Amino acid sequence: MQRARLVSLSPLRLLERSLTRPLARGELGVVMARAGAGKTAFLVHVGIDAALREQQVLHLALGQRLEHVHAWYDGLFNDLARACRLEDKAEALTVLNQHRVINAAVGPHAPAELERALALYASSIGFRPTVIIVDGHAWEAPDCAAVVTRLKAIATNAGATLWMSAQTHREVVPDTPDTVVPPCQALADQIAVAVFLQPTDGRLQVRLLKGHQGGPETPVLLAPDTLTLTSEEARRSGVQLPPSAYTLLSGGAAGAEAEFGAMAERFGVAEINYSFAGHDPVRRRGLVQLGEAELQDGAVSDAYVRTHLRRALPDSPQMRHTLHSIWHQVVSAGEVFVVGELRADDTVRGGTGWAAELARHLRKPLYVFDQERDQWFTWREQRWEPIDPPEIHSARFCGTGTKHLTAAGRLAIERLYARSFVPG
Repeated sequence: MQRARLVSLSPLRLLERSLTRPLARGELGVVMARAGAGKTAFLVHVGIDAALREQQVLHLALGQRLEHVHAWYDGLFNDLARACRLEDKAEALTVLNQHRVINAAVGPHAPAELERALALYASSIGFRPTVIIVDGHAWEAPDCAAVVTRLKAIATNAGATLWMSAQTHREVVPDTPDTVVPPCQALADQIAVAVFLQPTDGRLQVRLLKGHQGGPETPVLLAPDTLTLTSEEARRSGVQLPPSAYTLLSGGAAGAEAEFGAMAERFGVAEINYSFAGHDPVRRRGLVQLGEAELQDGAVSDAYVRTHLRRALPDSPQMRHTLHSIWHQVVSAGEVFVVGELRADDTVRGGTGWAAELARHLRKPLYVFDQERDQWFTWREQRWEPIDPPEIHSARFCGTGTKHLTAAGRLAIERLYARSFVPG
């Protein structure tokens, strides 16, 4: 059954090798990380993995929109499906949807929300979860200990295991694999399994801080965007990720973006090109037309753009929408590749320089090919540093750049794909 292949590719399989034992009824697993490091993605993988194994999953998302959580499930499921070349996505997706319920709660009081959801779904559809996920609990709240105790009691009564997320401060890094870090440290005795997500050199290191078998720590490296295996981890684990497991995020415009798209098609890489009304992209493969509400997700003030690009751009709806669509290319990408020209003020020339600024702001791995110097650069320690030609490692990567593509830029894009993939 192909669904078993999906389960085998879950990053949780690697983590399980180091666990003393799986979580039992009423036991708590916590995934800890700084803001934006992948806590929600990890919990969604927990939900997908359990549901595909036909366990009932209740995902309680505190302070999040229902559509946002659904988008995480859809995106990560599709990434797994591409990674294992799943032919019958419909069957696996049906199993996932039948065994998972998402409840987005506005209120902050998790126990009350959880009890209400359990009662509602049990009475209305006979749904009784064996895995409960609570994402968004505030561990630094004064009543945190009481809340966690109550959530564990609810899970115990429901006959379910419990997974929660916890946001750490940026500077918090575990010194040893046996240290549960703040803000969970005071409740370490309540936690059976503690996982820490640590960004490292453009990858996400998954460290098991509690619940491991002992011995030397063997961190797992995952792609930071989807928490699927990096190419290095895949090779080490004997899993070959095909080019179809990767997705280019771009805009499909003439020049660098069109070349990124053409190379994606040539090498068998999936492609998403974000567009909007009034924009006529050259590339139409994987075209996504953004509506006004979606464009506003990427809106920032003109003053902010001028400050960070150190120059004014044309004040027109077309330019504003272009900048907004670039936000969609960058925000979910694990890496950003830009082809163009570095300016003396450390910005990238042209409107697509906004992709580089967003990548720096969001702390994404960023690589810029300067056509004039015929050299790749990366942003490191507040400056551009020349580097050896990079490879693509993230399952979702952004490729953008100038419309004035030179022969050197075209060759740089082609060689980037050739280093990263075998033509499909």
